[in-house]
Amino acid sequence: MYISDLMVEFLESLEIEKGRSLYTVRNYELCMHRVLEFGGGELKTSDLTREWLRRYRLWLNRYKDEHGKGLSVMTQAYHLIVLRGFLKYLAQREIASLDANLVELPRAQRAQVTFLHIDEVDAILDEIPVDTETGLRDRAIFELLFSAGLRVSELIKLNRDDVNLERREFMVRGKGNKDRPVFVSQSAADAIADYLDERRDSLPALFLNNSRNQPLMGTTGDYRRLTPRSVQRIIEKYVKAAGITKHVTPHTLRHSFATDLLMNGADLRSVQSMLGHSNIATTQIYTHVTDAHLHEVHEKFHSETAKR
Repeated sequence: MYISDLMVEFLESLEIEKGRSLYTVRNYELCMHRVLEFGGGELKTSDLTREWLRRYRLWLNRYKDEHGKGLSVMTQAYHLIVLRGFLKYLAQREIASLDANLVELPRAQRAQVTFLHIDEVDAILDEIPVDTETGLRDRAIFELLFSAGLRVSELIKLNRDDVNLERREFMVRGKGNKDRPVFVSQSAADAIADYLDERRDSLPALFLNNSRNQPLMGTTGDYRRLTPRSVQRIIEKYVKAAGITKHVTPHTLRHSFATDLLMNGADLRSVQSMLGHSNIATTQIYTHVTDAHLHEVHEKFHSETAKR
């Protein structure tokens, strides 16, 4: 059977049966097209052999786009994860092909996590004005990202009714359509309340852009909802104003949230749950960030042997 004939069904199964987001499905589709590109388009499931896999991995490692840019080790690994998922799909349908267990992932260097110290967080907050609706919105966004460890995709989907400011906890739907509880600090709750008090609209979205004169597109007001890029620009604006030279993104605030918890004594399993990681190995990228803190713990709590 031709892979091109099975690819659409595989992608549909990811969306329907696995509950993957459309963004993830599009990424999988790109990787599958790379498989077809390497195979010359007309590739059969029986063509996927150990030797084919060896040559495909070599091709990925040497791949260059139209700008001469190659694929990072992490990106190559992602392509192989997609291939392994496709091979598992074939096995479930009892279609003979390469054993998915033969697809080994390349060893990648442990990711370096950029995070903000609490004094840097305070410095950025000091640069956000609170005398305008836009400033109140930006402060609420920053406070919520740092307080709850949200992904930017989760942040922009929030509606007013989703957030319980009295209990300071609510449910958010993350990757794989998995729900998890998130908790909000009092300062973040106050910032959100101040922003909503300034609003003079009835649109459901928690955070709006400033396109007040944009023609109405539908009845839900989703055209006013912030985009991930908009949130990125908001963060960059105040980071620059605070004189911080680190490359800070919305995800940096998620890293900062996790690191702050660990530095203050939270256990890894709890942080895993609060971040919504399905695998604790994903959460373990933060452990090396706190290694410097371990020295302080050792000095404080470890007893010295008596001097003789």
